[in-house]
Amino acid sequence: MKKAVVLFSGGLDSTTVLHLAKSQGYEIYALSFNYGQRHSKELEVAKKAALAANVAEHRVVSINLDAWGGSALTDSKIDVPEYNEANTEIPVTYVPARNMVFLSIAASYAEAIGARDIFIGVSQVDYSGYVDCRQEFIEAMENAINNGTVCAVEKGEPIRIHAPFMKMTKAEEVLLGTKLKVDYSLSWTCYNGGEKACGVCDSCVLRLKAFEEAGIKDPLEYENR
Repeated sequence: MKKAVVLFSGGLDSTTVLHLAKSQGYEIYALSFNYGQRHSKELEVAKKAALAANVAEHRVVSINLDAWGGSALTDSKIDVPEYNEANTEIPVTYVPARNMVFLSIAASYAEAIGARDIFIGVSQVDYSGYVDCRQEFIEAMENAINNGTVCAVEKGEPIRIHAPFMKMTKAEEVLLGTKLKVDYSLSWTCYNGGEKACGVCDSCVLRLKAFEEAGIKDPLEYENR
């Protein structure tokens, strides 16, 4: 069985991509990050979801991106804004170079355990405008990884980054996950870490919209639906 490293935050996208990779016959090595985010709710859910999915291994790597902040998700001085459809700028919830950091660590982990596949649940269709969720970025990272790893340069075994949702809407993603029997109650998308999801941040609104368009009820409880 081929090994795959799955970037696994515990959110809607990463939960779906984990189950997709599993359905394709990969042995799953889930990789989560405690990067100094403002709450641990997503990580708590990720641990439960990884256990339920019976992954081969689930690692949580700690890095301190909050040391310099620069994002509403890592800096307590910056408030998480409510969703604003008219906003055309990159939102303050963008964490500087986060996916670049995550994929670099995933490549190190993959090479160490003999995996040649990395899965990430990014999309450039239904997203908040983050520059590190685009096809161009994924291709550039894959190229960099394969120019800087022994497995690719010396052994001729390149690492491939799979981003299967790149051109898929979140509604299509939810429909796919439902076919894969994903338990979406074991996922957390909200940028806030309350008892219930807030329902008004970018992430909540995009998730609720996806479930509504898919014609499926979101199992999470929300302060505002």
